Amino acid sequence: MTHLSRLLRACAITLIAVSTVPNGARAQAPGYPSQDVNFICGFAAGSGADIIVRYFADKMRPLMNRTIVVQNKPGALGNIATEFVARSKPDGYTILVTGANSVAASMHIFKKPAVDAAKAFQIAATINNATMMVAVRADSPIKTIPDLTAAMKEKGDKASYAFANPTAKVLGAMYKEKAGLKSVEVAYRTGADFLNELYTGKIDYAIPDNIQAVAQANAGRMRILAVGAGKRMQAAPDIPTLTEFGYPMDIRSWWAALVPSATPRPIVDQLNAWFSQVVQTPETKTFLNGIASDPWVTKPEEGQAYFLQQINDWGDYVRLANIEPQG
Repeated sequence: MTHLSRLLRACAITLIAVSTVPNGARAQAPGYPSQDVNFICGFAAGSGADIIVRYFADKMRPLMNRTIVVQNKPGALGNIATEFVARSKPDGYTILVTGANSVAASMHIFKKPAVDAAKAFQIAATINNATMMVAVRADSPIKTIPDLTAAMKEKGDKASYAFANPTAKVLGAMYKEKAGLKSVEVAYRTGADFLNELYTGKIDYAIPDNIQAVAQANAGRMRILAVGAGKRMQAAPDIPTLTEFGYPMDIRSWWAALVPSATPRPIVDQLNAWFSQVVQTPETKTFLNGIASDPWVTKPEEGQAYFLQQINDWGDYVRLANIEPQG
């Protein structure tokens, strides 16, 4: 056998070996992690976002065999955390666990986004599909979306609603536009910040995320009237959509683990394998269904493709809602 023949045969054997390696083995990143890992949350401790970040930190610890530190960096509708992670070292030790839809929306809600999300981030793993909700305080005389629309039309520009993230801002604006309302939007730093004003009647209604809405509804403090998704959520089939009431839209929120785009692919694959393993457990399905969301697992390429499409779609949503970019 000539030297060239031996070389070609060796290459062929290597290719066959690589093609038959199981996905789990291929995902391994030798030596990672060798130190504590930081999960970054863009909202305050105790918020709906914080609950889901801490859940995944707890479930990922035994897989990573390292301490996972949750760092809360609230402010600017989550953009302080977004910029922090985008500018962090791309080594897999700083991970943004957040609503990736909000990151996409920020590219159009702000005149000068702090980072170019399409270039700055890689979706390491997707977590769930959910949506924002329209809600009132539990003792409100308003029982349905038609009730809310009628009451807010009567109040005119004296009506007001609260939101605390980009996706909620868009959903609120689209409902206002399609229903012909003059309600005044009021932005809050976190969802927790508007609860007291909603309960005392200073704010008429709110656009909470699914986590906060379900928690407050279960505690008997909030009434959920509708969701912003185009179809009813599998995890909350009893809650109608705004589309059903004649206000067509499909504003979904979806959670993911994001890392800086230069993060080595073996680390991205390893994170994908670990997050996907957690998402697919019965315990996590119960947890995610309990906050009116459906588990969602993808490979990094699929998640990234959806993220890029979302960045494009949110440009359309912002224009449809007649939102003037901030800043």
